[in-house]
Amino acid sequence: MAAKVDLGKMTEKQLIALKRGVENELKTSRTRTIAAAMQELQDAARRIARKHDLTVNEVLGKKRNSRMAAVSAKYRNPNDPGQTWSGRGRQPAWFKEAMDEGKSAESLEI
Repeated sequence: MAAKVDLGKMTEKQLIALKRGVENELKTSRTRTIAAAMQELQDAARRIARKHDLTVNEVLGKKRNSRMAAVSAKYRNPNDPGQTWSGRGRQPAWFKEAMDEGKSAESLEI
């Protein structure tokens, strides 16, 4: 057990430092607990898979190739046709520049 700390004799800075230390240790402890639980779960899944002559992915219901299908390009940079954008995610710099120059998104469509 940790030594008793007299909080009443500590300065505000010391109390804040202690609080941060406790918060960090709580986060670390939680992370360790989650990691241990995940390991137990993986071990159990392996045992069950072996028992029934299955793979772990079959037991957990995971698909083998869960990659998302590629999205085709919707816009093309008129100054560099090799640069394209699907219209998803962050707008590329060339698209923003074209918009700032007064071009419409429709004019950049492929």
